Amino acid sequence: MHPPERIGRYRLRQRLGSGAFATVWLAQDDELDALVAVKVLADNWSHRLDVRERFLSEARLLRRAGSSRVVQVYDIGELDDGRPYFVMEYADGGTLADLLEDGPLPVSEALGLTSLAARGAAALHEAGIVHRDIKPVNLLLRTAPDGGRRLLLADLGLAKSLAQGSALTLAAGSAGYRAPEQAEPGAGVDERADVYSLGAVGYELLTGTVPGTPGRVVPPARLRPGLDAEVERALLRALEPDRASRWPGARAFADELDRLAAGTGRAGRSGAARARRAVLAGAAVVALAAAGGAAALLLHRPAGGADGPARVRDASGRIAVEVPAGWNRELRDSGWDPRALGLPGGREPGLVVADDISRWPDLAAPVNGVFVGLGEGGLAERVDALTHAGCRHTDRHAFSVSGWRGTVRVWSGCAGGGSVTESALRPSDGAHGPQVYVQVRQSAGADATDGILRSLRVT
Repeated sequence: MHPPERIGRYRLRQRLGSGAFATVWLAQDDELDALVAVKVLADNWSHRLDVRERFLSEARLLRRAGSSRVVQVYDIGELDDGRPYFVMEYADGGTLADLLEDGPLPVSEALGLTSLAARGAAALHEAGIVHRDIKPVNLLLRTAPDGGRRLLLADLGLAKSLAQGSALTLAAGSAGYRAPEQAEPGAGVDERADVYSLGAVGYELLTGTVPGTPGRVVPPARLRPGLDAEVERALLRALEPDRASRWPGARAFADELDRLAAGTGRAGRSGAARARRAVLAGAAVVALAAAGGAAALLLHRPAGGADGPARVRDASGRIAVEVPAGWNRELRDSGWDPRALGLPGGREPGLVVADDISRWPDLAAPVNGVFVGLGEGGLAERVDALTHAGCRHTDRHAFSVSGWRGTVRVWSGCAGGGSVTESALRPSDGAHGPQVYVQVRQSAGADATDGILRSLRVT
């Protein structure tokens, strides 16, 4: 079936995206000489009156909001086959999810964008609407006439009138961003459910990680060392499982974020890149901290003596690797969270062993150690895209050993005088199975990477 060339008076240019219920097209309004976005109900849902009504309700709620902080609806209509569509403001700057592809943002930028999102939510609340699904992919960026950018709240497919909040009976929202009361049918929601989601957005912009289970969220300063204590308190208050303990509304949260952003200053473009890459450089430790539960443990020297290699295992027993003597002073073995690399979340087997784990996230600090984490599809591509500011990319070569194959990338001349070596290994027979991410940090001495990779065993 060929895609349509026009919808009403709008000439279609390309598909922007598709979801379970609708497709969004970029289109040209020739009469007004403007680009617009056209959202069309999917044909396989057109016969469902409840889905059709929800689709139309989104357009009505967007119009009702009537705010420049919320995507505007310009027109509504129906195709020849009876499917409804509505025409919206086009956001040419992508989404906050797109920004996160390069890693966490500079603190001031993350706070400012979260504040803008909160003010968009406040506009909805003032119009009597609760969004119920605020997350980075639903926060759009549009270039302003002065060259700046505006943030627009979009996708009101799950939105409801606040007047109906106490009568909601179905769980709604996206895992990680959803307030605990939204996961309980019949619990009722109000604007503080959106405050929780906004806190989750800010948390992800600062750490690159979606918060965990409500009430068990890892403090963001553990994932981003050096984060100001007031910033951490503001986010954790928004993420309180008890809504009575959260910020009373989105506007109050936005005011606090603006105050904190003003105190941090604004990094330039090069500073922004350094901030993102520095956090990604410590992605292994960030992910391990997000998995939670493991303190540093002292390891025994191998029986062969202090000069021999030490063999370590993760808590699951699936990973075993040998490291040089002296590298095995501290071990965290409780697993890791692939969301640190932008992959689907969830705890996976992993370990980090080093002479000083506290130095791992800082490329300017000398440290010797190894991270090993298991993952699924896409892991190799993510690892291959990592960069490390302050280091020189000096080598890239293929690696193959019994059972595994992959690429080894070497970064040397780092600010602390050491090197970073990263590998993403796949089963050599091409069979389905876990992929392995290995990061080796060395402060001096002969390169130990080859021996470490050859010693790796995964079950």
